[in-house]
Amino acid sequence: MAGEPTHSIEVERKYDVSEATALPALVSLPGVATVDPAQLRPLDAIYFDTAELSLARRAVALRRRTGGPDEGWHVKSSAPEGRHEWGWPLGGDDTAAVPVEVPADVRASVTVWCGEDTLRPIARVRNQRHAILLRDASGAVLAEFVDDHVEATDLNTGGATMWREWEVELGPAAPSDEAWREEFFAAVDTAVSAVGGAPAASGSKLQRALGR
Repeated sequence: MAGEPTHSIEVERKYDVSEATALPALVSLPGVATVDPAQLRPLDAIYFDTAELSLARRAVALRRRTGGPDEGWHVKSSAPEGRHEWGWPLGGDDTAAVPVEVPADVRASVTVWCGEDTLRPIARVRNQRHAILLRDASGAVLAEFVDDHVEATDLNTGGATMWREWEVELGPAAPSDEAWREEFFAAVDTAVSAVGGAPAASGSKLQRALGR
């Protein structure tokens, strides 16, 4: 792979819901003027780590994901301001359902956390994602709400789990003002609670796939 990776900071909240939970009233959220129809995005991600889970223990995730507008290789790292994500495109020969090697430039980006220890596939997460864009009065994307129907497999044990969860992530038009963001997510919490949802018990899909 050539070129520098993309970089973004995700500011989001996650929620646990049942299969029967109805969607909340998204148009009632602060700043939201219109709500786009849901877009179906089938996603398939393979996560890598060392035998000692050196990355997971440092709240870092390394995956290759196909499907969706940002398919490719991703490294995610938690920080107080949000979750940092670096991305690389898929290679032309990167077609295996479960890849066994991490590209050299992606591998180099996680050395600070895992040294030169061998990386291997540890989990597969397949997700039927329904993505809904929330727009402000100008039509710009204020946030994205996703309704995820997840099937995950621990590749070490073979154990499989299924669940449904929601994520709300701020978009490019979201104000950077911290007070506004607190008000927005407080309103999301209230809207989700009103339909029976609750803050996610696991910090990520990978953690849940591994039973953490």
